[in-house]
Amino acid sequence: MNKPVLAFKKKTAMLVALVMLVALYCLAQLPQISSQESSDLASRFSFKRMLLPEPKNQTYKYVRQVHPDLKRISAWMSAIGAAVTLCDLDGDGLPNDYVLVDPRCDQVIVGPVPGTGERYKLFTLNPKGLSYDPATTAPAGSLAGDFNEDGQTDLLVYYWGRPPIIFSRQKNPLSAESFTATNVTQSETPWYTGAATLSDLDGDGHQDLIFANYLPDGQRILDPKDKGRILLQDTNSRAFNGGRKHVFLWSKDCYQEIADVFDKDVTGGWALAQGCQDLNGDLLPEIYFAHDMGPDRLLLNNSQPGKLKFSLLEGRSSLSTPSSFILGDDSFKGMGADFGDINGDGLYDIYVSNISCPYGLEECHYLWLNNGKIDDTKSGIAPYVQASEDLGLSRGGWGWDCRLADFDNDSTPEAVQAKGFFKGKINRWAEAQSLGGMNSEMLRHPLNWPSFKPGDDLAGHDRNSFFVKDKDGRYYDLAAQLNLDDQALSRGIAIADVDGDGKLDFAMANQWGDSYFFHNQSPTNNSFINLRLLLPLNAVAAEKVEEIADTTKLPPTIAAIGAEATITMPDGKILRAQVDGGSGHSGKRSHEIHFGLGNWPANKTMLVKLRFRNRQGQIQSTSINLLPGRHTLLLGAQ
Repeated sequence: MNKPVLAFKKKTAMLVALVMLVALYCLAQLPQISSQESSDLASRFSFKRMLLPEPKNQTYKYVRQVHPDLKRISAWMSAIGAAVTLCDLDGDGLPNDYVLVDPRCDQVIVGPVPGTGERYKLFTLNPKGLSYDPATTAPAGSLAGDFNEDGQTDLLVYYWGRPPIIFSRQKNPLSAESFTATNVTQSETPWYTGAATLSDLDGDGHQDLIFANYLPDGQRILDPKDKGRILLQDTNSRAFNGGRKHVFLWSKDCYQEIADVFDKDVTGGWALAQGCQDLNGDLLPEIYFAHDMGPDRLLLNNSQPGKLKFSLLEGRSSLSTPSSFILGDDSFKGMGADFGDINGDGLYDIYVSNISCPYGLEECHYLWLNNGKIDDTKSGIAPYVQASEDLGLSRGGWGWDCRLADFDNDSTPEAVQAKGFFKGKINRWAEAQSLGGMNSEMLRHPLNWPSFKPGDDLAGHDRNSFFVKDKDGRYYDLAAQLNLDDQALSRGIAIADVDGDGKLDFAMANQWGDSYFFHNQSPTNNSFINLRLLLPLNAVAAEKVEEIADTTKLPPTIAAIGAEATITMPDGKILRAQVDGGSGHSGKRSHEIHFGLGNWPANKTMLVKLRFRNRQGQIQSTSINLLPGRHTLLLGAQ
């Protein structure tokens, strides 16, 4: 071949390679909107930041005391624990009380949300009368609920280092002395719980408990004096040797643990988040477990009263779908999970936080979009496709809790995401990447790990995100414009309309720093409807729904967790949601349903369809015409 032809072929090959590089670069870039478009989107939102108060004269620490095997990775092992719940503890009909877990002092702090009045004095929960070693135990999160079904809101706290404790409400006014501490289980085996949820799993009309543990049960992770050996994950992508899932069914005297509910690869997944939501319309909640170092699990609920039964749902592959984009076959780092309807089709989608750090671990956050093929669940097929890249939600940071909520009441949810791992001055991404490729036989032994100590940094300067949907159908992060892009090592996100003004607020729990409440001061005047759905404690079988105008005259009730409300808008858009019992990582929203209604007239009623299980476990369906605004509804009333 002559030299001109060879030169031409070489130049052609170089040109093709250059074109391919440019094309790949363009594909890798996220679409952008103009500064004017960004400003217009941001103008719909405004939040006032307020510090969540804590008791005075606390002694703070900024790293945990850990087992000797873990001392060289103490920063890594100290990265979890901040949590926040918004709820109605004082019975005034508003979710204006907060429960904050602060790892700096390992206290569970209870108080009125800032700006809602000093209705009682701040206090901390005390596990008085129980075996509790603060030197080897740390609270990791809380749940609000009526666990003994006496008509008062109790609190449950879960831990690193022991099984959970229920703090039952005994008397008014609110104080530390208002609660009596009781163990959920008599077992003294150390637990390391990553998430907890309240839900009626077997359809008997009573709320059950699910605890998803992270580190293996029984180890002494927080005991610097223990002489035993510590074992960590046995792989970075298919780890099933983590803490167990523990399920407790409600009974009149106490909760009863049910053994062997899930298969081995579900039970032993390293769980950091979970959620319960009825996906197929039978009012039995399906369960989503978000697993670190292994595939997430979506379980179809086939239970009957007193008999739990779940089967695995998995997505299906195609020529154009990477295996990691198939639900149940992923190997990403699930750290947060939330249910919501991203596109207004009346079907529940699933938003999941992972790790997606540029030049670090470039994985992917998930948005599992419901494809509507609900009948496929009967064949074990998860009716979901991965859509986060198309929607603009796939990239950016080391994620934890993630939430879908409508903060400007335009009937389209925004997406909020907590981010960051541990903060310091020495970048440890090279060590983290070497850890990701470590031989599995070495990985489970922490003495083989690279060092991650105080002063080291891993995704410590990630910024929290606030995604807003534009008219092109994609979400764009406006956190910087709204002064919400904290570098605060955030963990839990709790959402509620705390002051009843019709605008959803949120609280953010931060690791090794102050935590904050964000009061929604959106300038928009869109309509809304907020539903507080309650069941009478006295078991009845009526389908009637009664609006309670004077909530001081309510009979003894319990939150109707799992109940569903549906509204069809004039344009055919379907608004549908269920009362949430604690989905997510370490943030817990209030037990209310909130819909933004856009420009719906204030004097025009809408038909609200309700489905729920009454106190005998029977499925009930009813409808009621309501005006926009806040409503307290008694379900199954006579």
